[in-house]
Amino acid sequence: MVDSGANVATRTLPLSGVHGGSSVVRLEAAAPAERINLRVRAEDVAALSAALGVDLPVKPKTSSSGNGRTALWIGPDEWLVFGDVRTGLVASAAKSGALHSATDVSHRNTAILVSGPGSAAAINTGCPQDLSLDAFPIGACSRTLFGKVEIVLLRTAEDAFRVEVWRSFSDYAFGLLSEGARDAAL
Repeated sequence: MVDSGANVATRTLPLSGVHGGSSVVRLEAAAPAERINLRVRAEDVAALSAALGVDLPVKPKTSSSGNGRTALWIGPDEWLVFGDVRTGLVASAAKSGALHSATDVSHRNTAILVSGPGSAAAINTGCPQDLSLDAFPIGACSRTLFGKVEIVLLRTAEDAFRVEVWRSFSDYAFGLLSEGARDAAL
């Protein structure tokens, strides 16, 4: 007999309801997203791009967007692809017919949106990367360090960024960004 009164686990977002910032920086949790870590040989990039509906960028530090999906170049054969929840990224990749590895990391990662005129300064609190527009233009992305954690950083506008971080480190990253936001306002 099935117990219909059994407790059911409900997934919660790690930064649900959290907000922060300062007069020059806004911090907020990004909406839930579907994400895959994708490994593809150079000769199969076109097939995977077609199957996913977004061009996989082939130059370091670049990204592309299309059809509600975004692809970030992480390494010579590695991309982080994300889109709206339940867009079927793994299934789309499987339809390519090309040799690849697509790992669903939707529940491993979460994202923090950092915006405002002090956003780069707030991120530079824990990230040594040059975030000037000349060195890190709109659409630029990289896997880098933020304090003691690894992040994937995407510049989405002149003064806006998406910080992808493992959910287990999201409180730490949000806290350090909050400190940076306060410092940027000084």
